[in-house]
Amino acid sequence: MASPVVHRFDWPDRFVVGTLGAAGQRTFFLQARTGSDVVSVSLEKQQSAALAERIEEVLDELMATDGNPYSVPATTPPELVDIDPLDDPVQEQFRAGLMSLGWDPSTAQLVIEVFPVTGEEIDTIDPAELDPEEVLLVRIPVGSARAFAKRTREVVASGRPTCSLCGEPMDGADHVCDLPDGFR
Repeated sequence: MASPVVHRFDWPDRFVVGTLGAAGQRTFFLQARTGSDVVSVSLEKQQSAALAERIEEVLDELMATDGNPYSVPATTPPELVDIDPLDDPVQEQFRAGLMSLGWDPSTAQLVIEVFPVTGEEIDTIDPAELDPEEVLLVRIPVGSARAFAKRTREVVASGRPTCSLCGEPMDGADHVCDLPDGFR
């Protein structure tokens, strides 16, 4: 097979998770932009949340390193906060399957690789054995990574409210809980 098309963004102008559609019917997108070059990859809400959580874990581990040699901020630098909608037009390049997260100490950047969905379960795939047609490769500095994780957590949480009794998303006032036996 030919070499994959690599959508590479080193130090992108923008790297965000955003959504299209109404709460309960949103489509999540991972979007990278440098200049006028924009790539949008659709992904699941859970993938978005997991990526943000793992980025925070890596940043916290790096920050805890003696002397914080990579100057990892504890919170999102205010100048990096991004609340703007996705860049238009949003055109799905591919649907995200396996994602990997790495650290490049030589440039003090997080490295995110996103591969298209395959017919296999994600848990059973070895990234070294993948032969994708295309890949999204993004390298971002620690401050931008902190901002990405913060925005992603906010986007994930901004959907339908969660029922305090059953924990399921509520669709307006017509929500009916499936409570465990013994609850009324």
